[in-house]
Amino acid sequence: MRVLVVEDEEYLARVLEIGLRREAMTVDVEHDGARALARLAVRDYDAVVLDRDLPGLHGDEVCRRLVGMDPGCRILMLTAAGRLGDKVEGLGLGADDYLTKPFDFPELVARLRALYRRGPVLHTPVLTFEDLAFDTHRRHVTRAGAEIRLAPKELAVLELLLRADRGVVTTEQLLDNAWDELTDPGPNAVRLVVHTLRKKLGEPQLVQTVVNAGYRMGQS
Repeated sequence: MRVLVVEDEEYLARVLEIGLRREAMTVDVEHDGARALARLAVRDYDAVVLDRDLPGLHGDEVCRRLVGMDPGCRILMLTAAGRLGDKVEGLGLGADDYLTKPFDFPELVARLRALYRRGPVLHTPVLTFEDLAFDTHRRHVTRAGAEIRLAPKELAVLELLLRADRGVVTTEQLLDNAWDELTDPGPNAVRLVVHTLRKKLGEPQLVQTVVNAGYRMGQS
């Protein structure tokens, strides 16, 4: 799941960035509305966490333009205003959900995942392949009933492979969707994550390398 956080309070933006990455999400950050729209014009996001009270280009205007640019992108609006009228107005602008500051981080994560599941493409919360099960809501992976502990990046890569439904996922697609723009990992990072993922998932291996193409789920 790729998320853009648009928040002018740098400390809060940093807290959200770190926390969401620990939840195996790919996160980019902008601190003003104009830069956020410029980024959204060239990259697809599953969801945007949008502060309504942005300086300069107000969050309301960002929301309006984003709905026109990418109606499939889900918008979770943040604001310090808690009045019912403010919530109704924000939702009327095209936001999909509304959260009042201060908020509990687990609630924000739960709302983002709910929006992701309700996106234009149905995202099943529990993904399975053979004897492997991945509960994307709880970030819980089991194989033949035994729990497997995976790092956030391994979870992100595994989710992309499972959602491809046995299709090939290229290295470039993994880099675009599991690594944020502040990193420049290169294909070696993908190979390393896939290597450790295979070891943790055990035998028989469930992640196949497709020569000159990428990776897919399948038994060797």
